[in-house]
Amino acid sequence: MTDQSTSPATAPKGADVAGIPGALLRYRILAWVTGVWLLFLVGEMIAKYGFGIEGYGWVGVVHGWVYFVYLFFCFILASKARWPLGKTVATALAGTIPFLSFYVEHIRTKDVKAQFGLS
Repeated sequence: MTDQSTSPATAPKGADVAGIPGALLRYRILAWVTGVWLLFLVGEMIAKYGFGIEGYGWVGVVHGWVYFVYLFFCFILASKARWPLGKTVATALAGTIPFLSFYVEHIRTKDVKAQFGLS
């Protein structure tokens, strides 16, 4: 088991190693919640434009706020792990494409766990 009070050899200089586990957990939760609400939003769009069913406009509002919180936690994790700008932006945009947030969450979690010696 790796002692999390010391920096693993692969951790970027200046990375907040102690704060990574909590930031990763919050990011993972919000990635999944954002992905689920995005799927609800897609369902709403299909109902509205495909079948003329109105009255579910609140789904877009909820997804918007959930996505905002996702962005917040994504940027916190990115700053603690010292991700480059491109990786941060790609991760942030994953919450806008159906199913992509689930995939990117899996990849980022695997990378962060390996890089920082988390189990």
